[in-house]
Amino acid sequence: MAISEQQPQKPSHDSRVPRGPVTATLNFYSPPSDGSAPFNHVDTPPAGLPQRNFSDAAHAVQLHDARGSETSFTLDNDAFAIVQNVPPSAEKSFTDDDSIRATYYPEVKQLLLSQIPGADKVVIFDHTIRRTSPSAPRGPVQRVHVDQTAPSAAQRVRRHLDALEAARVFEGVRYRIVNVWRPLNTNPVESFPLAFASSASVADSDVVPVQHRYVATGYVGETAAIRNAPDQQWYYLSGMTGDERILLECFDSAALVPGSGVKGGRVAHTAFADPRTRGDAEGRESIEVRALVFGP
Repeated sequence: MAISEQQPQKPSHDSRVPRGPVTATLNFYSPPSDGSAPFNHVDTPPAGLPQRNFSDAAHAVQLHDARGSETSFTLDNDAFAIVQNVPPSAEKSFTDDDSIRATYYPEVKQLLLSQIPGADKVVIFDHTIRRTSPSAPRGPVQRVHVDQTAPSAAQRVRRHLDALEAARVFEGVRYRIVNVWRPLNTNPVESFPLAFASSASVADSDVVPVQHRYVATGYVGETAAIRNAPDQQWYYLSGMTGDERILLECFDSAALVPGSGVKGGRVAHTAFADPRTRGDAEGRESIEVRALVFGP
């Protein structure tokens, strides 16, 4: 599932890529000064309202390099997992949304079914391509966040399943929202890599629901901002290549069940500026595909 026929370089062969632990600045949640509930407008806000009413608090954070210990992480414990040696994709350019839906989505579905034990149904509901070019519609997000909360995940189930099937899910079927993240660069990623915190190290009190407003459609979802805390354990994967994927679990209904063993089921993540990155490093390009995953 790589972007081109050219196979990505293996990480260990490229000395330009920053490796190992690093201290970097991450942007965490700072609450609205007036004490109101936080919100964010996805598109142009209504007259008189800001794009968002909360701000960022920058903190220096120690990031561990997951390179070499890729198989140590699980969705149940960390809410992220690393998949390697994914075959080349039939999708080559990643420039046409219809082609991505027709060609890449089926590959993502099969990947999720093969990587998540017991999963028996996958519903992909959108994707986002990010490029660091100033002209790109979407760039890397440098703010620590979780894409979905429990209420917004349930809302997604109701939105993408018919009423009868959704009712059956809520009677006890496990459901998750998982993002499948991959770089689109031909070479290993150098700039704006993705950082992610083990869910087991992020307390519920660190997670702040944020109303996510789509003005154009009237749809209101909910994401989460993250407060900084000293016990959080942060990672990144140095020199990520096109044959690797990061599964980012935004929500897992099993995390709400006492004794399930699922530790949080929501991964805080953000792009970050690695202070070791060369000034002329290639800009990071990536795609994230978001899916509802059902079962067992």
